[in-house]
Amino acid sequence: MGGGYVGLYTALRLQRQLKAELKRGEAEIVVVSPDPYMTYQPFLPEAAAGSISPRHVVVPLRRVLTACRIVIGEATAIDHAKRTVTLTTLASEESGATEQLSYDELVLAPGSISRILPVPGLADFGIGFKTVEEAIGLRNHVIEQMDVASSTRDPAIRDAALTFVFVGGGYAGVEALGELEDMARYAAQYYHNVKPEDMKWILVEATGRILPEVGEEMGTYTVTQLRRRNIDVRLNTRLESCVDRVAVLSDGARFPTRTVVWTAGVKPHPILAATDLPLNERGRLKCTSELTVDGVTHAWAAGDAAAVPDVTASEPGKETAPNAQHAVRQAKVLGDNIVRSLRGEPLREYRHAYVGSVASLGLHKGVAHVYGRKLKGYPAWFMHRAYHLSRVPTFNRKARVLAEWVLAGLFKREIVSLGSLEHPRAEFELAAGGKSAAGREQPRPGSPPDPPQGSSGASREGS
Repeated sequence: MGGGYVGLYTALRLQRQLKAELKRGEAEIVVVSPDPYMTYQPFLPEAAAGSISPRHVVVPLRRVLTACRIVIGEATAIDHAKRTVTLTTLASEESGATEQLSYDELVLAPGSISRILPVPGLADFGIGFKTVEEAIGLRNHVIEQMDVASSTRDPAIRDAALTFVFVGGGYAGVEALGELEDMARYAAQYYHNVKPEDMKWILVEATGRILPEVGEEMGTYTVTQLRRRNIDVRLNTRLESCVDRVAVLSDGARFPTRTVVWTAGVKPHPILAATDLPLNERGRLKCTSELTVDGVTHAWAAGDAAAVPDVTASEPGKETAPNAQHAVRQAKVLGDNIVRSLRGEPLREYRHAYVGSVASLGLHKGVAHVYGRKLKGYPAWFMHRAYHLSRVPTFNRKARVLAEWVLAGLFKREIVSLGSLEHPRAEFELAAGGKSAAGREQPRPGSPPDPPQGSSGASREGS
């Protein structure tokens, strides 16, 4: 269940280990995923900035998992006592019925979704940053706002269009802000009446530090570097409201804005609550260090959905962090342990000492804390790219990403917005006469209404 890091890498491991059994028809590997691809999320900020093509940030499941059966759908319930999963697939959506899938061994790896707090106006105007669709939608949106500012004479509209608020000082928020500010600063040279200093970039973080994964010193350095770029970093501050496109902060500040990017953490996937498997107080699956679900046979889990004991930690009860570094390594152990259990062999513990963290702050800028060594600026940025290039699945993707980086270094950035891709039928509907007196297209019968302006790329799970 799940086609992310854990789902892809576990299935890939099983595909290799059970090659003979799969050929003889003695085993079948079924991967259930809502999307036909795995998204390499560390590259989303670079995709949003135009350094990487969106199609190279995703890995097609069918191309990699050639010996697996891929089912595009979502689980609505899991009854492990009966070993069945209730699915909603594309076909079942058409008919209105659900499908039942039986299994012998269950790997539950649905990942996480954005943690949305009850902030007034957030569901209407917030933009997520967890999927490739959201990343590209946000890029289009930022460039569109620069177009709006360039074409209006109303100072209030211009100010709101050029104010960008990012909520959350973790990896997603800081890297997205750093890359997009860098991109917008570059794009401003092609606008006759928009200058970099006209734009307001605001980072809102509820705690007293950002990027806790890279350590306090590197986090402080990051705040200093962002502020030198005229980015307004507000620590110990929360977003109270964004009703009527006005971001109201807990420190009393108010910013009229058309852009509120929400990256304030994640929470376990809702499917976990629709199972009969044990969960901890945070809603994650209780797991053992062998990556089995605690107290349950034939059920396995890893990644964001699993609370896995950290056997390398000095403190008892500590769990591994829900990040890509652990997910990729856990998947290999998980795949091997499933094969060991099928063959009656003893299981292996997941044991991994945390290597460190790297983060990009824009082109040629970054921070890193790896093996106790702290790096800043270009060396950290280069390490960030080298590390993630080595981790992105398949040689095909590695070669394409590397080629794009080389080309991006030789030629100028692309600054075009393709926001119309999000509404591909709008022009056809206009030609068909579906335009109201107010000048807006009217939805055709059976078609979904347009999202509110400014919410391009909004998270599917964000409302």
